[in-house]
Amino acid sequence: MPPMPLLEVSRLQIQLPAPRGPVDAVRDLDFTLERGQTLGLIGESGCGKSLTALALMGLLPDSARVSGSIRFQGQELMGLRDADWCRLRGNRIAMVFQEPMTALNPVHRIGRQVAEPLRRHQGLDAASARKAATALLDRVGIPRAAQQFDAYPHQFSGGQRQRITIAMALACQPDLLIADEPTTALDVTLQQQILDLINDLVEERQMALILISHDLGLIAQNTDRMLVMYGGSVVESGSTASVFAAMAHPYTRGLFAARPQMHSAPPPGRRARLATIPGTVPALADLPAGCPFAGRCSDTEDRCHTVRPPATQVAHDADGPHTVRCLRHEALAMRFRAEAPEGPA
Repeated sequence: MPPMPLLEVSRLQIQLPAPRGPVDAVRDLDFTLERGQTLGLIGESGCGKSLTALALMGLLPDSARVSGSIRFQGQELMGLRDADWCRLRGNRIAMVFQEPMTALNPVHRIGRQVAEPLRRHQGLDAASARKAATALLDRVGIPRAAQQFDAYPHQFSGGQRQRITIAMALACQPDLLIADEPTTALDVTLQQQILDLINDLVEERQMALILISHDLGLIAQNTDRMLVMYGGSVVESGSTASVFAAMAHPYTRGLFAARPQMHSAPPPGRRARLATIPGTVPALADLPAGCPFAGRCSDTEDRCHTVRPPATQVAHDADGPHTVRCLRHEALAMRFRAEAPEGPA
């Protein structure tokens, strides 16, 4: 009998109130995650990535209506009481938030904030929590951690504040770590340092990782599997290697084409122009009933606006099936293969 997945998400649906009535912000999301696996969620802003993370943490706004199933280590989290969420959140499931200055309390010393989950979830006394928190700060690369234990968040750089939030998230050695755009607003060198740190700690502690980003290169280099989201739906999913090898959905290919191509210089006297996806992301209330990408896709047919594409398997490897939601995926696959795109650097 195969082992139980660490996390099982089935038909997750998140509705939010809007002026014209409730809108589906996340639609029928399905995925599983094993201990030690890394999963990437990628897509443009507003596609539902962060809402999915908040649902996994039990932090959605009270106005949100949620249905489906979220099972963590066999326990159903949907409908969990607040007291039970508090025992789980920050203990077995933890999150590195996108903006460290909003994740850190500006009026509390950083050492106290790192030590808090240790005292709350592990029952450590003040002295033991301080010792453990200092070791965590040192582990994530805060210089002179013992001396800076009583410093405030504003006394640190952006990269150091992000390291402090990582120390907070890892304090209780969670089974699942969610990192929501953990390198936003950091320079390239700091981005790589933060990602290397997260990957080292995930491997060291055999945690599962969900990495949320809009950066294809970051996802390609740091995850085993990935979900491509658009308009609240997963339009393509599979092992990272398989998705980048085939890029079966037009939206996935559009994201890839929009990446800066550092190796291709424009002709003398000309400026390089990035490829763009036609149109703009529609409001959730204006999404078509069929494929959410209908209208922006150059291969849109009439049925794309009305028929929701089923998840169709296009490949299978050791990391599971590669699926796509596109009514024309077979015809497009032939054209995509002829174009022979390069994989991400």
